[in-house]
Amino acid sequence: MTAEEEKTIRLLETRTRQLILKFQQLKDENEQLLNELVSKDNELQVFKQKCKDLEAEYKNLKMAKMLEVGDGDLAMAKQRISHLVREVDKCIALLKSMGIEQ
Repeated sequence: MTAEEEKTIRLLETRTRQLILKFQQLKDENEQLLNELVSKDNELQVFKQKCKDLEAEYKNLKMAKMLEVGDGDLAMAKQRISHLVREVDKCIALLKSMGIEQ
């Protein structure tokens, strides 16, 4: 084997080792990124579930608020009707006292 061939073989060995080293580095980096991806996916699923829970809670609170307002409006309507009935009764009593009846 000539000196030139030995030099070429050493150069090939060196580059092969460099390629193996680079491959191992990329393999490690890929594994790290895959682990990070799995972690982020898990985190995303947790946040999606929290979002669903919060949306359900919001809908429940919204419904409760509508019922609360509805009950308040109902009470106000009853008070208003009672007030109007008393006014009508007063008017009828006033008309009767004046001798005017229907």
